[in-house]
Amino acid sequence: MKHSEVERQEAIARLKEWLKPGDTIHCILRHVSRSGMLRVIQLVKLESGQMHPYAEYIGWRAASVLELKYDPDREGIRVSGCGMDMGFHLVYNLSRTLWPLGFGCIGKNCPSNDHSNGDRDYTPDRKGILPGGERKRHCHKDGGYALRHRWL
Repeated sequence: MKHSEVERQEAIARLKEWLKPGDTIHCILRHVSRSGMLRVIQLVKLESGQMHPYAEYIGWRAASVLELKYDPDREGIRVSGCGMDMGFHLVYNLSRTLWPLGFGCIGKNCPSNDHSNGDRDYTPDRKGILPGGERKRHCHKDGGYALRHRWL
């Protein structure tokens, strides 16, 4: 099913309400094809060990945002390919789409790869990007690392 641009923009807005930089998105493997070249993966957000109330909508909206097919029978996003962590691939691309200009550092538990690549400054800067694209002092340029991913 092809998602319209209106559906995609609405999904981006809704997911930005539900998800914030530093959140962990859990991946659930629902199905692997016999050839191993197709997987169906559901994305969920856990809060205090419980599923987020909108968990079932995160996967469908993520599929819309990423312009991928959602498998309603297996309740997950259809992802083709192999040779890499496809859960990471989904969460990274979702995060990069939600925060294309980057995100402000969230402090000590910031998931940005900048910190593992030598930046030891964890000064929080939640504003990150100003209107017009101007970056604040401590803003990470790669929005793909705003969300963490874990497998369930």
